[in-house]
Amino acid sequence: MKIFPLLTNEIAPTLFLIVNLLVFFTLLFWILGLIFPQKNFDDLKTKTYAWWIIFFCYVFMTLISFKIFIISMAALSFIAFRELISKLDISFQSRRIIFWAYLAIPVQYYLIYKGLMFAYLIFIPVGMFYFIPLRAILSGITKDSVKVFSTIYWGLMLTVFGLGHLAFYFSLPQVAGSGAGPSGIILFLVFMTEMNDIFQFICGKLFGRHKISPQISPNKTVEGFIGGLFFTTLAGYFLRNLLPFNSTQTIIASALIAISGFFGDLNMSAIKRDLQIKDMGNFIPGHGGLLDRIDSLLFSAVMFFYLYYYWIYT
Repeated sequence: MKIFPLLTNEIAPTLFLIVNLLVFFTLLFWILGLIFPQKNFDDLKTKTYAWWIIFFCYVFMTLISFKIFIISMAALSFIAFRELISKLDISFQSRRIIFWAYLAIPVQYYLIYKGLMFAYLIFIPVGMFYFIPLRAILSGITKDSVKVFSTIYWGLMLTVFGLGHLAFYFSLPQVAGSGAGPSGIILFLVFMTEMNDIFQFICGKLFGRHKISPQISPNKTVEGFIGGLFFTTLAGYFLRNLLPFNSTQTIIASALIAISGFFGDLNMSAIKRDLQIKDMGNFIPGHGGLLDRIDSLLFSAVMFFYLYYYWIYT
């Protein structure tokens, strides 16, 4: 009996490459810290440690069974939604509505598990859009109603509806000739999204001169964005065996991941600026919350899914 039934010959070399890269960068930043104690390598070390956690989570979640992946994704959505809601100023009376928002999480992932795509696409975007204010009205809640409605609804869209797109690949009809399968697609998406963050960070540190949005994220530069876009697209091309795409499609998909991931990161930075906080939580002790680690993925997962669906099934 295989420990990882969903591990394919296409996925294994990529996982081996990732492990070697993680070992290399872990040792590199540790050695640089010893050689140049006056320089701060904490950001790079944090990203590397977070990558180790993401790697082991990927192996456990996606390579054993679809059921485990669904349950794990629902748990991640729960944690992400809780992180976001806990940071927002919502009255105690209005928090009763949040209970119903939490109940929407298992319902949404049940729809994914059953492959009910139409129901999945309307349950939160349409159903919860009307249910949240209706429930508040029936409860007689009027204080800060606009803020409460928009906050809860937007939180569900971002952390449950958006993140849930990652799980839907298992429910789609399998593509002939794609040996990597859904696990390979998810690996490509997550790996490219995280590599884009690293490439943008490194290029921004080395060549960054022109800030894109200094009020929101002072470290984001045009040079970092372009560098991340270039190297992510290049890396995606070499990992094209994970996707049922041709070379041109893979390049376009990789570029889309880089661009959407950048704006996902910027989006979360804007939220933290508004709330005047550094981290969204402490999901990874000493390294911030879950949302701090998957902010880029919240956007790239959605954009990549619909591009994939359009090219494969239409």
